[in-house]
Amino acid sequence: MIILQAAHIYKSYGAAPVLKDATLTIHDRERAGLVGANGAGKSTLLRIITGEIEPDQGQVSKSKDISTGYLSQDSGLESGSTVWEEMLAAFGPLLQQEQELRELEEKMAGLLPAEDKKAYRQVSARYATLSDHFQHAGGYTYKATARSVLQGLSFVEDEHHKIVSTLSGGQKTRLALARLLMLQPDLLILDEPTNYLDIETMDWLEKHLHSYPGAILVVSHDRYFLDNLVNVVYELENSILIKYEGNYTSFLQQKSLRLEQQAREYRQYRTEKARLEDFVRRNIADKATVGRAKSRRKQLEKMQEADQPLIMRKAKISFNIRRPSGKEVLAVRDLSIGYSGQAVARGISFDLARGGRTAILGPNGAGKTTLLKTIAGQLAPLGGEVTEGLHLYPAYHDQELQTLSGDKTVQAELWDAYPDLDEKDVRGILGRFLFPGENVMKKVSTLSGGERARLTLAKLLCAGANLLILDEPTNHLDIYSKEVLEQALLDYPGTLLLVSHDRYFLNRIATRIIELTPNRATIYEGNFDYYQEKKKPPAIVEEVKPEKQPKEDGQAKFHYLQTKEREREDRRRRRRIEELEKSIQETEKLIATIEDELYQPEVYGNRRLYQEKTSQLEQLRHDLDICLEDWVALQEQDTSQVPGT
Repeated sequence: MIILQAAHIYKSYGAAPVLKDATLTIHDRERAGLVGANGAGKSTLLRIITGEIEPDQGQVSKSKDISTGYLSQDSGLESGSTVWEEMLAAFGPLLQQEQELRELEEKMAGLLPAEDKKAYRQVSARYATLSDHFQHAGGYTYKATARSVLQGLSFVEDEHHKIVSTLSGGQKTRLALARLLMLQPDLLILDEPTNYLDIETMDWLEKHLHSYPGAILVVSHDRYFLDNLVNVVYELENSILIKYEGNYTSFLQQKSLRLEQQAREYRQYRTEKARLEDFVRRNIADKATVGRAKSRRKQLEKMQEADQPLIMRKAKISFNIRRPSGKEVLAVRDLSIGYSGQAVARGISFDLARGGRTAILGPNGAGKTTLLKTIAGQLAPLGGEVTEGLHLYPAYHDQELQTLSGDKTVQAELWDAYPDLDEKDVRGILGRFLFPGENVMKKVSTLSGGERARLTLAKLLCAGANLLILDEPTNHLDIYSKEVLEQALLDYPGTLLLVSHDRYFLNRIATRIIELTPNRATIYEGNFDYYQEKKKPPAIVEEVKPEKQPKEDGQAKFHYLQTKEREREDRRRRRRIEELEKSIQETEKLIATIEDELYQPEVYGNRRLYQEKTSQLEQLRHDLDICLEDWVALQEQDTSQVPGT
């Protein structure tokens, strides 16, 4: 069923068209991704869909009674309420019903049937109706769900009582996302929802959105996120919107085939057109062939012009080195890092070999950036040492882009850093990073985030470094620029040490992962997918009977044992879910029984007995909340890798 359609949308700003005849359709429970370069008009299209701005032409229609929720980029909550109060505010009707239930209970406790039987029957009837509605609307689960979502989006229990206005910008955006997830609109529209999320939180969000009951339209530069979530991709390129069925990887394959076909048809068109034009030119003046020439000219006039392939201008990046480093690039031994004598992490030891591509992972606050700055020499170590190998020329990319000067022009920023270059070389390098012509005279302070990122990479290219230390190098880059940067780093002959939250980027680039924790650095010899596989619960060898082990090599045996352990864990998880569901059902029955007993004359006529029943009812509701919290947590555990699930 179609729940929303934007049909034949046109939008221009001045003489610049942003959208040309764009049509987008969202079906019930569909997961749609919207991709395109920075500035292509994706956010404009979302704002048209949500009614924030009007299109020049076209219309947006949606099914009756369909609710929509929109999270724009960097849209954080501003409030004097606490985090927990903001979350509960999403359940306004349930809160009102709960308050009314408590008031009705007090009324029933204060009414004696001998005094006013009619009033008691009216109150108890209202209580029964409201209680039933409250239960079916999730009245006994909403608090557990709110806690689960806050935990998933990295709000610890201690932060639930913080005032929203005191939160950081990233926390406010995460809270806005959490509240939107609680409201559960029929269509969830998200513009860059993975901003400010670490890898663990993005993983949780993906799983949560997989089970989301409504439809989702999402703009994201996170290709791993898109690959795991969406089943249809809309690409906005050169103001044209094109639909592709499948996830992001499928979109890339289909687009490549489409462009190849388009290029082939265009070449055939140009070849045939040139052949006909040549025939007309050679034969139009000859009486013997003028008739055929005129016929060919009519063919030319009737030829339907083929579309020239749309090729997005991309930065052309390649990193060269002055000379190779020694085989041993870096030796890090028992390193302690931090600020002002306060250690963030300690006990860090690892080596870097020439040509290696190593990524540092860990949660926000683990010290990843601090480690890179310490290795780059911008911070002094609190303990331990970093030893450089021979002929090492390192260069550091700062995720905050603080190496740029806002007062300079783009050209001066690069030229001042490398004065030995002549102007032609400077302009040539900047042109490769999409600063053509007079764009080199822009002030750095006026650049967008993506432009600043490209300028920083241009400076890095000129360094000739044989060790690149990169802190979030894909920040602010659109999908196309990320792909070019990835290819350049894959071709780079030097050594890479990097930090990134971009899982797709990590999977392509990193050949080794170092996980940073407060007291050690754990090394995984593989890419991001390998790291994730190794992070799963280890096998319990003694629980597997020897005769059931496969007769293969050690690695196959280890994989077999891991698989069996995951199966056991999943069986235990399922048994616990069944136990909780049984307990939930029994508790709900007891709650219903006691609620019925409260209406009985022998109970409501006995104040002491009534109070005992009311206290018992409150305890059962508390027990039910705990069971539901555990049930929600177990349901959200990932079992996608367990065979047979």
